[in-house]
Amino acid sequence: MGTYTKDDFGKVHYAYFRVMSLRNISYLASVIPGLLAIVGNVKGGYWTLSAAAFALVILGLVEWFAGKDRKNNHTENRDPFPEFILFLHVAVQTGVLITFFLGIYNQTLQDAWVFWAAFSTGVAAGIGGIVPAHELIHKANPVKQFLGKYLLMSCGNVYFFTHHLRIHHRYVATDHDSATARKGESLYAFMWRTIPGQYREAWQSESEMLGKKGKSAFSFGNVLWVQTLIQLVFLTVVYLVLGPVGLAAWLLYVLVAHVLLEYVNYIEHYGLYRENDERVSELHSWNSDSRVSRYLLVDLSRHADHHFYASKPYHTLQTFDNAPELPGGYAALLVPALVPPLWKALVHPRLAAWEENRKGA
Repeated sequence: MGTYTKDDFGKVHYAYFRVMSLRNISYLASVIPGLLAIVGNVKGGYWTLSAAAFALVILGLVEWFAGKDRKNNHTENRDPFPEFILFLHVAVQTGVLITFFLGIYNQTLQDAWVFWAAFSTGVAAGIGGIVPAHELIHKANPVKQFLGKYLLMSCGNVYFFTHHLRIHHRYVATDHDSATARKGESLYAFMWRTIPGQYREAWQSESEMLGKKGKSAFSFGNVLWVQTLIQLVFLTVVYLVLGPVGLAAWLLYVLVAHVLLEYVNYIEHYGLYRENDERVSELHSWNSDSRVSRYLLVDLSRHADHHFYASKPYHTLQTFDNAPELPGGYAALLVPALVPPLWKALVHPRLAAWEENRKGA
């Protein structure tokens, strides 16, 4: 064995920090949609389209050509910057909401631009609100979990916290999970089924837990019930302050954010299945190492490892050679998912290969 010198030590650490710096700068791309939404809400007019155009059009096209980043060098858990990015999202998402409501109140956003702003702001929230919330609710720290709940509530979501942690991770890729899309199911049919299904399953989970404690499902110990009440109060306040137009804009914003959330759920597990007694593994989630999706969505696209080890911080997630791989990134697949024949043409051959591998395993 050779000797390990001080110079070698310095070179290794220089290389490590260089990789981490490049990675951290790349993760900063995730706040761009939120910042563009803020600009649109402040300036009004055509600027309101900027966040949606950037996330859905520009990145959707770029992603087909941007290539992949399959490097598994993100193993350092002590780097504080990735967690700082999550807190940065909390601040940016708060700014998005404040400027949205102020834009309506002071009439910077008028006529049809109110609803274009709601659409674009909803896109930004789906990326910069729900995705960081997903990471934060998996933390054991109660403050971080609270911030995750706050981000979800800021997007009008009441069911994700309970369903994702208690139902989805336990029953993923089985018929017991409404957040898993079935083979042949269109995105539209999935949307119609998944949202009420997730709410129902989350409510049942909360009710059973409280029932064991001798408490009513309508007590304040029911997280889902409390979050629902908060949203109803918030809807009332929005209507009283901003009127019917403001309420309609808020509902459109919530709808767009939820469509993006459930679109992501759709492509993450589409058609994959496991037996009820089969352990969840990297084989039960679609993976994508697209550079755009990895860094825009803070490595949510490395979903196979997330389900293999749910509490693993996003910047330490690995890619697996044997995990099923999507034909494109999350932004690039939005249009194909909206066109069922195109979606099936792209995904079903890969799903067939996965099924064959499963039979031979």
